[in-house]
Amino acid sequence: MTGNAYELAGVNIDASNRAKELMTAAVRSTYGKEVLSGIGAFGGLFDAGALKGMRSPVLVGSTDGVGTKTKVAARLNRWNSIGHDLVNHSINDILVQGARPLFFLDYVASSQVLPEQIAAVVKGVADACKAAGCALLGGETAEMPGVYLPGELDLAGTIIGVVERDQIIDGSRSQAGDVIVAFPSTGLHTNGYSLARRVLDGLDWTTDMPEIGGTIGDALLTVHRSYIPAVDQLQADGIDIKGLAHITGGGLIENPPRIFPEGLGAVIKRGTWNVPAIFELIQELGNVNEAEMYRVFNMGIGMIAIISAEQASLLPAEYPIVGEMIRGTGVTIS
Repeated sequence: MTGNAYELAGVNIDASNRAKELMTAAVRSTYGKEVLSGIGAFGGLFDAGALKGMRSPVLVGSTDGVGTKTKVAARLNRWNSIGHDLVNHSINDILVQGARPLFFLDYVASSQVLPEQIAAVVKGVADACKAAGCALLGGETAEMPGVYLPGELDLAGTIIGVVERDQIIDGSRSQAGDVIVAFPSTGLHTNGYSLARRVLDGLDWTTDMPEIGGTIGDALLTVHRSYIPAVDQLQADGIDIKGLAHITGGGLIENPPRIFPEGLGAVIKRGTWNVPAIFELIQELGNVNEAEMYRVFNMGIGMIAIISAEQASLLPAEYPIVGEMIRGTGVTIS
């Protein structure tokens, strides 16, 4: 058998090596003195010595992906934003417990390694990590012909962060009468894309639509927001955050109750925040009922915080009060 048998089977080792060359500078730009090894090693080494300065450090980990938002990137052949989505989504998942990120690992898989495509994705991951002060410690680029469709890819990652034990945020101190604060989303973030793509499939995604203030492609690829700045701002202003919920799959109906103490529910009031026009377009064209919209999408709220009513006057204007905690169960949209 010839020396290119593996390539004939669909795997190009040279292309994988080229992709690593293209992404190396971006990945290394995330390294601080804590990173002892990265690209090229079998495992990334991270010096945990800095944790010695903490009283009682607790590591927090999470793994997630960007779902079928990758199919939007494939349709538009725009790969520079989904890496940001992945990192920011993961950051928010550990932020709700009060953690800040230490390091991140990514996984990119496709039917064929296209070096420039993979490098664009990983550069997005690296840029988002760098912005958050998080090392991109390692990752995997997998070429899997027959598993993925040509031209498309899958993207997932794992984040590790840390929080002081006595600063963990878990919602357990919430009580009836507390208010619910909204951190606005930039759009769909990384959830609901299977429904959105089906509804919007027949439209031109590259032409400006005045009703949504731009193109469908731009609206769908708008980057998932990191809420570290928002949480830092509230805490710097002396606001005691009792609970945080990242509004991901399950929308405003299923995510908030994950942090509610037993016997408590919430009322979220329509009209108290701005709903991005892309949601209205999806609802109208897809004839999607309101209950399903609130269960599938974030509807313009990427994260909620629970604080006492007494501290509501300390809130910056960009973070509106959208509801309150009540005795009961679940979430009611009123």
